[in-house]
Amino acid sequence: MMVEKSRFFDDPKLNERYCAKDVCMKYNNIPPSDRETRKTIIRGLFGRIGETFEIYPTFWCDHGKNIEAGENFFMNHGCVILDTDKVKFGNNVLIGPNCGFYSAGHPVDAAERISGVEIAKPITIGNDVWIGGNVVVMQGVTIGDNVVIGAGSVVTKDIPSNSIAAGNPCKVLRATC
Repeated sequence: MMVEKSRFFDDPKLNERYCAKDVCMKYNNIPPSDRETRKTIIRGLFGRIGETFEIYPTFWCDHGKNIEAGENFFMNHGCVILDTDKVKFGNNVLIGPNCGFYSAGHPVDAAERISGVEIAKPITIGNDVWIGGNVVVMQGVTIGDNVVIGAGSVVTKDIPSNSIAAGNPCKVLRATC
């Protein structure tokens, strides 16, 4: 049985993704000690980023231009941002290793999914947020200010400000101050 290629595989818009992935590959192959070159590349890739930031390689994204990050932004090794829609990080955000931020998704219905439809919803991360290692944040999620997300969590719903949350699915464990 022959299956036709969906537009997901031959959409001309994918060229933008390939360009961003080429930039990520270049970024990931620059020595970690060459911080100025790495910062220049990220400034050209992201839609907006503060003056003070550190993103450890390896890092991958789909477009780059849909990513915004504030001041004092830190992202550890092995993170992926699928930025089909906006992915915004506030000021003083710390992200542990191997985290994923997925604004992109696909329909549950198989026929619709096979047609190549991609669903995208923005992700917003507030100020003063710490996200532990191996956390996944799904499309459409907003995480408020002054939040800690425990390692290994899968965030599928909004997390209010001033809280500590963890688990799969991620749930508020307690309020802070």
